Amino acid sequence: MALSVSDLPQDAAVPAAPVNRAADVPENAVEIENLVKVYRTDRGRTKRALDGVSLTVRRGELFGLLGPNGAGKSTLINIMAGLVNKTSGRVRIWDIDIDQDPRGSRAAIGVVPQELNLDPFFTPRELLDVQAGLYGVPKAERRTEEILHAVGLADKANAYSRTLSGGMRRRLLVAKALVHAPPVLVLDEPTAGVDVELRQHLWAYVRELNARGTTVLLTTHYLEEAEELCDRIAIINHGRLVALDTKAGLLARVDSKTLRVTVDRDIDAVPSALARFAPVHEGGRRLVFRYEPSRTRIDELLDAIRGSGFGIVDLSTEESDLEDIFLELTRRSGDHAAEDAA
Repeated sequence: MALSVSDLPQDAAVPAAPVNRAADVPENAVEIENLVKVYRTDRGRTKRALDGVSLTVRRGELFGLLGPNGAGKSTLINIMAGLVNKTSGRVRIWDIDIDQDPRGSRAAIGVVPQELNLDPFFTPRELLDVQAGLYGVPKAERRTEEILHAVGLADKANAYSRTLSGGMRRRLLVAKALVHAPPVLVLDEPTAGVDVELRQHLWAYVRELNARGTTVLLTTHYLEEAEELCDRIAIINHGRLVALDTKAGLLARVDSKTLRVTVDRDIDAVPSALARFAPVHEGGRRLVFRYEPSRTRIDELLDAIRGSGFGIVDLSTEESDLEDIFLELTRRSGDHAAEDAA
């Protein structure tokens, strides 16, 4: 079943938040300043999981947080959710300081964990009721049936959660995070281990939640997921923020393009006039040029090809994608971290 809230009343698809959104709606949903987390090992050594991270998630934004395993993403989320104590720094959720008002800040955030942590002997309906009770949502204000319908589990409301498929359990985790209608929703690897069709359904549902005003912070290892969904993307590595920009802004950081050209006759060897561009001869009539747009214009390449006596039959260009950016930035930050350690 597709995850859609379109069949629900407009005010029922996403339950009203317990925090006051109308009186003083903050400009930023999440504010993190110079956040540090240091773990101490049994041998007395220290490990800086977060090293002065500062970032802001704007209200209503669909924000992506990327990073390799061990980069510090989970530590950051757990601090926001009140599950891990920070060493230093400042965190505000919906303009509520997590130190000054921990209960209020936790009521303003819902977290969908990566792990499937469900009680196998509870039904979805029972799990949502228990979760609502833990957040102090009065029975008269609970919208269990509406949430189950929204995530496509209404027909499984009375089935034991152990009998649900992996995709259904993932949706049930999303439902649990929505019982107190938080204005900020954190999705930690929400599509890990699910099939392509369910991933598309989850994406559609996340977009609907966001369109209705919920600020969404998404962590993912699927880079195409971040490209598809997120307004802005932060990349974290070795506990440090290495980039924070729009997708277009990140892509502009890698000064690289690829031009593939098919000419009008077979190529025995790369002409000397093209040697300065270091093309790769892929055999037959195709040449591949990898160039930096800031230094070389595409018309220079095309003029050089024609000047070598070839006609151009076909051409295509390839832009850098988010995976290129991710690998480049994490490689650079890894090198810097190694230098600092040395």
